[in-house]
Amino acid sequence: MAADFFTYDFKAEPYWWDRTPRSGLGAPQLPKSVDVAIVGSGYTGLCAALQVARGGRSTVVFDAGDAGWGCSSRNGGQISTSVKPGYETLARRHGAEAAFDIVREGHNALAWIEAFVADEGIECDFRVPGRFHAAHTPEAYEKLAKQIENQPKGLEVPAHVVPRAEQHRELGTDAYFGGVVFEKHASLDPARFHQGVLERALQAGVEVVPHCPVEAIEKTASGFTVVSKNGDLLARDVIVATNGYSSNLIQWLSRRVIPIGSYIIATEALPPDLMDRLMPSHRIASDSRRVVYYYRPSPDHRRILFGGRVTTGETDPLKSGRLLRRDLIGIFPDLADVKVSHSWMGFVAYTFDTLAHIGRHDGLYYAMGYCGSGVSMACYLGTRVGQQVLGRAEGRTGLDGVAFQTRPLYYGKPWFLPAAVAYQRWRDGLDF
Repeated sequence: MAADFFTYDFKAEPYWWDRTPRSGLGAPQLPKSVDVAIVGSGYTGLCAALQVARGGRSTVVFDAGDAGWGCSSRNGGQISTSVKPGYETLARRHGAEAAFDIVREGHNALAWIEAFVADEGIECDFRVPGRFHAAHTPEAYEKLAKQIENQPKGLEVPAHVVPRAEQHRELGTDAYFGGVVFEKHASLDPARFHQGVLERALQAGVEVVPHCPVEAIEKTASGFTVVSKNGDLLARDVIVATNGYSSNLIQWLSRRVIPIGSYIIATEALPPDLMDRLMPSHRIASDSRRVVYYYRPSPDHRRILFGGRVTTGETDPLKSGRLLRRDLIGIFPDLADVKVSHSWMGFVAYTFDTLAHIGRHDGLYYAMGYCGSGVSMACYLGTRVGQQVLGRAEGRTGLDGVAFQTRPLYYGKPWFLPAAVAYQRWRDGLDF
């Protein structure tokens, strides 16, 4: 390991796990039958489990690894309104009324998670610092400014433009051309948050079974047989909440989500005056590239956590750590001597229409496809799908009934990804 890149105590695992290691739950003995079986113990699965268990349903949650081992404890902890396509794009696809309802769900998810954290008393460093979304070209700045000036009526969000001349109030860099501050965007410690949701699910009577891959789900006259490594279980209802780790358990779903690796580093602890110069507003940050960078100060404001995609294919954290460090220094030249203390990755799930999806197929409930913006949306849609299982009206969403698309020749392995990433990177013209 090159000493000039990494700290002496470098870890190829999430920075968040230092404070909140994986739960290490033991695997309980499976009951013979259950009201609701859930596959996946990330945000979606646990929030769904919390709903159905508090609604009086016996509930078992399966996971192939430790509880929350996937992106629920690996993400950057940034929270936005989560819906990537703009209103005009969605209106062309789905009509004006449906587009309004879809965009509104992103707003609802952002408000929901703040209320949920407060109501449940989850200690997870939840804050609302706002997001600085930086323009990587002058043209991108003009486009962002026009979007803020012309927000659809009824879908306005608090935001203001920051011209390049005032950029240093937000970031200590000249690499951008101004940007926009989204004032209500938030942040948290994702592993602490996941642990809090897990604890509340267990308190509600949910049985969480880690290290127990589900091998098949078979339809029966009265529900489903869930075939797992630890045995079979009969379930009246099943929720699939596997997102970027969906494998081929349900081929219909695996054909509709695209697992994409997202890579993050944490720097070593930095001097307070340097942190105050580089990230003076304490906001989370992202930029306008198609192959986006996202970054933030750690909750204690001592490190920078910097994420993005640095290769066209998947790679290992040692290689991605070096490349992300290079790109971080490209934005912040003052970090030329910085070392990396942690480097890791996780699989997010994209969809062909870049929308999250919730619904029911062949009797199975699902929610997934958060397209890299899943902290609030995964929890929100997990809650809503749990309410749908309970038959409650509040489970309805603006995403209900939106067609979940696939493409010919796609069967769950994104063979087209390297070419697609290379093309988008070429369009971005990345060259610091």
